[in-house]
This record gives sequence, C-alpha cells and structure tokens, in this order.
Amino acid sequence: MHTTVSDLFAGLWQDYISITPSAHKIHALLAEKTATRNIVNDHIALRTFDIEKVNLHKLAAHFLALGYEQKGDYDFVAKKLTAVHLEHPDTTVPKVFISELRVSQLSEQAQSIIHRIVEQIKPSAVNADNFLYSGTHWQASSDEYKALLAESEYAAWMLAWGYRANHFTVSINHLSDIHELEDVNTMLKHAGFKLNASGGEIKGGADVCLAQSSTMADHAQVAFTDTTMTLPSCFYEFAQRYAMQSGELYQGFVAASADKIFESTNAS
Repeated sequence: MHTTVSDLFAGLWQDYISITPSAHKIHALLAEKTATRNIVNDHIALRTFDIEKVNLHKLAAHFLALGYEQKGDYDFVAKKLTAVHLEHPDTTVPKVFISELRVSQLSEQAQSIIHRIVEQIKPSAVNADNFLYSGTHWQASSDEYKALLAESEYAAWMLAWGYRANHFTVSINHLSDIHELEDVNTMLKHAGFKLNASGGEIKGGADVCLAQSSTMADHAQVAFTDTTMTLPSCFYEFAQRYAMQSGELYQGFVAASADKIFESTNAS
C-alpha cells in the first residue's frame, strides 16, 4: 500500500484526468475567474460491490493504513447502496466517500455478471498500491453492460470503468475572490459546462451545513469484448461547507444530497 497520502492522491488524480479532461478546463477557468492557483480537493468518491474480496472495507483499508478514520455511515435504499466516509486527522487532507452496491438485491442475471467480473480480479491486486486507480480487471461484453444498465446505473458504471475516483471535489471554501457555490455554478454554465440538475443544481445548503453541485460526467471510450462504446466517465463536484453551532465547519456528508450526486454519471 502507498506510503504517503500525497502519493495515493497523485495516482488517483492522474487516472481521473485521463478520462475527465474537463477537470483541466475547470481548473483553468477557476484560475482565470477567481485567481485561485491551488485548487483544494474537498473529497473523492470510490465505488465497489459488497462482495468480500472487494467490499468497501477492502478499499477503506488503503486509507486507514495512512491514518484515516472511519466516520459516517450512509444508506441509499433506492440505489441499493451502503456507504461510509473517512477523514484524516489533518483536515487539509481530502476526505473519502466509499460506497458499495448490495449485489444480492439485484436480479439473478445481474448478480451473475457482477460475480463473474469480480472473480477475474486477482486477490493480490486488491492490496496493491495502485488498486484504487487500476480500472477494470475483467473482460465484459456490451450486452452485459446493457443488462446491468437496465437495473443499476451504478453497476453498469462499475463494469465499464472499474476502480478509480468517480469524482474529485473543488472546495468552494478555499477559492479566492468567489465564495458562494451559486456563483461558481453560474460561472460554469456560462463556460458551457452542463450541471447535474437532479434535485436542483444545488443539493443541500446552509440548513444542513453542506451545499453541493456537480458537472455531468465527461464521456470516454470503453472497449468491450465485442465493440467500443462512448460512455459517461467521471465528473467534477463542488462543495461549500458551513459552520455548525460549535463554530467548526461541518465535515460530513448529507445522504439526500449524495443520492442525487450519484446521478452525475447516469447514461440516460
């Protein structure tokens, strides 16, 4: 496993931008419009299945080994997901949100596809330094992708893209010259970026101490066994945190908002 947090995040970032070119454009836009040279990453998110070999605890172990601590637990009933978030004692280090799909709640056909692809992952790979940004470890067909897509956008995204950060997150609190998420959204739209409007462009707000928005995912090519398809890849999120009654900034996540953020990678 990685020896430093910065090494791990460098690997995650390089993989992320390889299929999310809009991230560079957004950095350039923020540098131009807000004079912010160093974009602070609030958090990343990772996806997996609740199969023992690759469950969220296996992913979390990479971060726990670097000093992270598990904090919140989340349940997304409609999307059949369980999630946790991790925080590092050093608050300048990005938070991590890890979710897993409850595979047994899908159809037998979908379960069979998911178990087949997970069986192709070598157990040793899960502990490797680069596992969290290693992509797919399997061969799959476009028909298998479509079968999963009919039941779970999340499952289909995992089959197409595998293990990688599905988003990084700009901390609005650390921008120069612009301090409101709404203003950032307006700037993004004027520049031609499409925002995730599910549940409104801004999810949450001061009343829950966290406001979030996100772009819709970029598109990139995925090679299946039978064809190549252009599919939604990863997206960029924006988070504004507010002070709690204690005066400290809220560091957790809001399930109702996260539920809609997941839809930034929807194929439909």
